[in-house]
Amino acid sequence: MPENYTVTINLVSNNRPCHAGHEIGQAWTYDGMTPGGMCSSAWYTVYPWAMMMAAGGAFSWQDDPDVMRLSCPDCEVQNIFELRRTRRE
Repeated sequence: MPENYTVTINLVSNNRPCHAGHEIGQAWTYDGMTPGGMCSSAWYTVYPWAMMMAAGGAFSWQDDPDVMRLSCPDCEVQNIFELRRTRRE
């Protein structure tokens, strides 16, 4: 599947400090490979959506097809990640 977009993943909020040490404002880039330094629990949640966005996919419930928010599965921390795609040049 061709990837026409680069997806930036930003940690935008949480309820308490992350057990993996991630901090609000931290960012990663998905360009077809696993971003270095992202905890595996968060990555397992983010990956299918990042891959879909990189290929140009979107869902009808999204207000903006270039932006999606997801929550980490750690229910104590509830990291919220924002995925934002930009077209590759």
